[in-house]
Amino acid sequence: MAEAASRPVLHHDDGIARCPWAGTDPLYMAYHDDEWGVPEYDDRALFEKLILDGFQAGLSWITILRKREAFRLAFDGFDPEVMARYEAAQFDALMQNAGIIRNGAKIRSAASSARAWLAIQESTGFSRYLWGFFDGKPQVNHWRDMREVPARTPLSETIAKDLRQRGFNFCGPTIIYAFCQAVGMVNDHLVDCPCHAKCQTVRPK
Repeated sequence: MAEAASRPVLHHDDGIARCPWAGTDPLYMAYHDDEWGVPEYDDRALFEKLILDGFQAGLSWITILRKREAFRLAFDGFDPEVMARYEAAQFDALMQNAGIIRNGAKIRSAASSARAWLAIQESTGFSRYLWGFFDGKPQVNHWRDMREVPARTPLSETIAKDLRQRGFNFCGPTIIYAFCQAVGMVNDHLVDCPCHAKCQTVRPK
């Protein structure tokens, strides 16, 4: 079998070398530069990202990214206290909303996950709970090629299992690893990407 093609940083016309998954879509490039891998410590922002990653299951992230504002409007700004009280009328309305991913199981899971979030928030705080798996600081990796980056790890399996036990769904180990990369719990920018160093300068608020 031929060796998989090398996937180092991709050099763009603006002179910046980025992780190759950002491609050339301006929206995706901006997400790569400004959001992905930046350590996030806000409880509500972490909840939103986890729910959106659940909706991504079976799809590409750019699909969700293009619909993110529609999701925010549809799900009441991802306010867990509101979402936890969703009933049949809200579920029916969401299933009619063409701006989001109309998957009944994922929609109902978002409401049950909101209830799980409230329980964690009350006991420890959602951010403290998640960052506790990383001793409060990002895990910094030093990859030079995307072929080196794992899709899941033993730690993502542990987090996924714990989340499921607490009432979350659509949070398997692969989804959770992608989530941890995106919110900066794991710094998986390639070392030749300027964001690798930039993300390490962010400190908790």
